[in-house]
Amino acid sequence: MNRVESVQDRIHVTNVLISVSDKHELEHLVPGLLGMDEVTLYSTGGTYDHIRSMMHANDQHRLKKVSDYTGQPEMQGGLVKTLDYRIYLGLLSEPFNEAHAADRERAGAKLIDMVVVNLYPFRSVARRRGADLEDARGNIDIGGPCMLRAAAKSFVRVAAVCDPADYTTIVEELRTSGGGLSLSTRFRLAQKAFGHTAQYDRAIADYLSDTSFQSVSSTYRHERRAE
Repeated sequence: MNRVESVQDRIHVTNVLISVSDKHELEHLVPGLLGMDEVTLYSTGGTYDHIRSMMHANDQHRLKKVSDYTGQPEMQGGLVKTLDYRIYLGLLSEPFNEAHAADRERAGAKLIDMVVVNLYPFRSVARRRGADLEDARGNIDIGGPCMLRAAAKSFVRVAAVCDPADYTTIVEELRTSGGGLSLSTRFRLAQKAFGHTAQYDRAIADYLSDTSFQSVSSTYRHERRAE
């Protein structure tokens, strides 16, 4: 295992990946990020469209589709958008590690300095009147927790943002520091991100534990395999 012994207290934010179900408060975050001259945004699906709709035409070159960056189109239904080697090189690369830098150069990967992710609304959908197992299953997020966990693990260099309530303080710190986030901020965000994903997985585990197999079986039509 590599051990990180040296870190920068303040990381200059340049590349930000945004992929959210809850788009609340993006109107405060996005202009704040674009107020930093060097920031480029990467986004997916409906989030990309939402961000693009609030941007001035002369800023739209600073918003890029994740699929254009990875070279892989999104899977139908949005099932696979961000599970890509380039993205995780950009998140998990350790500072001052020459081998990691060589990996990024070989793959054409950029360092990602901030991930802004919140997860599919599993709990609210599962509790909704009339919702069935398939409604709940479809709202189990895969890529979101993976990105949050990778970013939070890499708090020595990356900011993992999962709560819209943090957007204002993040923008303020970026403004007052000339575009950087401190190690203390990144660590606080990592604490919150791991708590968030733990609660999310707990909600899914509790739901499945409370669901009988009879309910599972009755949800789906059983097909016979063709001989």
